[in-house]
Amino acid sequence: MPAVGNWRAGLQRGLLWPGSKVLLFGLCLLPCAWLLYAAFNDALGANPAEALLRRTGSWTLRFLCLVLAVTPLRQALNLPVLLRFRRMLGLYVFFYACLHLLCYAWFDMGLDWADIVADIPKRPFILVGFSAWTILLALAATSPRFMLKALGGRRWQRLHRAVYGVVLLALLHFFWMRAGKNNFAEVELYAAILGSLLFWRAARAVRNRI
Repeated sequence: MPAVGNWRAGLQRGLLWPGSKVLLFGLCLLPCAWLLYAAFNDALGANPAEALLRRTGSWTLRFLCLVLAVTPLRQALNLPVLLRFRRMLGLYVFFYACLHLLCYAWFDMGLDWADIVADIPKRPFILVGFSAWTILLALAATSPRFMLKALGGRRWQRLHRAVYGVVLLALLHFFWMRAGKNNFAEVELYAAILGSLLFWRAARAVRNRI
């Protein structure tokens, strides 16, 4: 099918364009820029602190979906070039997770670090969320190429499979946050998307072993 081939070739040229990473970097910053604009212009509703906490958490989940979707899209579209964007998207997961943690530390705890340390083990949903952030910290710290060489490819891959643990912890954290308001619509949506992406990876792993 020439039309499909032409479309794929054009998309690949666009993704290989030197400015494509800069463009993606800017696009990924837009949610943060909008939240800052809304915060300084009283556009976050009656409870801006809660809105910032909730929306930074939602954007963390969205970028997590994007990271896990890179490999399935790469294979479905036959576009290996997509892999060049995965590390940046992964770092943006960590970036928005840091903003989410900062909102909790600032708005909920007043940046009182002693209270924060005492609060984490007392509330299960905070402990689960902080555990997910700790794993993301390890993944972000080992994302540079020199860390891949230092750890060795196999060990590095084993470590970065911990992203699956992040998915489960993040969903549990989100579920507990929404349980208080008995609002599970978004939880079900993200669980369906992330569950489908994890199922695809599990099925692929089984196929490769057969």
